[in-house]
Parts: sequence; structure tokens; C-alpha cells
Amino acid sequence: MLNFIICDDVKQYRDMIENIISSYMMKNKLEYKTHIYSDYNDDFIKIIESKLPFKIYILDIETPTRSGIDIARVIRKKDPDSILIFLTGHQELSQIVIKNDFLFLSFINKFDDCERRLRKSLDHALKLFKIKKIVRFKENGILYTIPLDNILYITRDSVDRKCIIVTDYNTFKTGKSLFEIEDMLDNNFVKTHRACYINKTRIISYDKNQRIVEFDNGDSTDLISTRFDKELI
Repeated sequence: MLNFIICDDVKQYRDMIENIISSYMMKNKLEYKTHIYSDYNDDFIKIIESKLPFKIYILDIETPTRSGIDIARVIRKKDPDSILIFLTGHQELSQIVIKNDFLFLSFINKFDDCERRLRKSLDHALKLFKIKKIVRFKENGILYTIPLDNILYITRDSVDRKCIIVTDYNTFKTGKSLFEIEDMLDNNFVKTHRACYINKTRIISYDKNQRIVEFDNGDSTDLISTRFDKELI
């Protein structure tokens, strides 16, 4: 289970961070818990000392009683494997954070494209923890869990009225709608047809004239419409 540990003395930003994490994790279908604090108090110190797995700290620099820089030193002494993300309005303090060599993941300015940068940092954090994003569904009483990295493309069979998930090693069918599957995907998937999503990280070539995509495992698909081919170009 991922543990997001948030500290910010302004409720507006605590709520914003929590909402970003909630929408991000809803797509990834991973178990997680948020731990929210308004100050670096005794309870915060206790969670540093706890044995919770996969900790991702999102830290404000300035709170009423203590600096996020000071607390980062405490975290690194007791919890060297956790992820540190600084999210603050004090951009001028970035060099101090860098000089302290906290091995932090990112320093995000609250007033500079904050949501996109935080989502990108969460992507990096999952990769560092080697936690794979997945599509999960149940079909005929069997629960299937498919890492997104393994998926080449997803399409819709209009006859069977099932979604077809094509991977390196198998083809899966599910009664879930394409809309439901889309909600489990990340930004690496692009819509190339009204009934097809392609994993762009697996593409090695696109023949625009023939409208054929070739994947890195040798497979290909021609489910490309003129309406969506700009996504591939």
C-alpha cells in the first residue's frame, strides 16, 4: 500500500493535494492511504518513525513551528528509502534544498503549473518504487490484472460487444465498456480510432500513408482514423 504523507499549513493546499492524489490513484487502481497534517508536530514525527511501506512525503517549506527543510533532515536520518516532494510558494528556497542533498524527487512551485508537475512526480515515484500501473477487471469469475506497460492496444468488438485488450503475451476480452477501460488508462494511451486506444510508449513506427502502427514486439494495427492520426504524428 502506498502512503502519501502531506503537510501544509494552508487548508486550501492540503485539499488541493489530496484531490490530485485521489484522482490520480483512482485511475491507477492501487491501494493507498493519505496522512494529512497542518504542521510538523509530534504526530508527524511518529509517522516518520513508523514502519509504513512506500512513503511519499509532500512537504511544505514553511509551517508555524518548523521548517520543511529541517523535517527533511529528520526523515532522511530515519527513513532513507522514502520519496520526498517539496511543494511550496517559496521558489527562492530551491537552492537551499538542493545544497542539502536530500535526494528529493522534485521541488514544485505552488504557483507554476502545480497540478501537472505533481502528477508527473507521482508517476516518477511509482517507477522508483517499481509499482506498475494496471488494468483490473473480473470476467467469468476470474480476476485479471494487466500492467499497462504490457498492453499494446485496446479496441472494441462491435459484434461480441466486448473490449479486446491486446498484450505481448495474450489477448483478453472483457464485458467492460471502452469508456470504463479508458478510465483506468494513463497519459501514455492515445485515442487513434473511435474504438481504439494505443500505448504510444510501445510504438516504433507509424506509416501515415498506410495508416499502420508497428509496435516494438513486431505486432501492428491499422485502427487509425484521420480524425485521430494527429495524436500519433
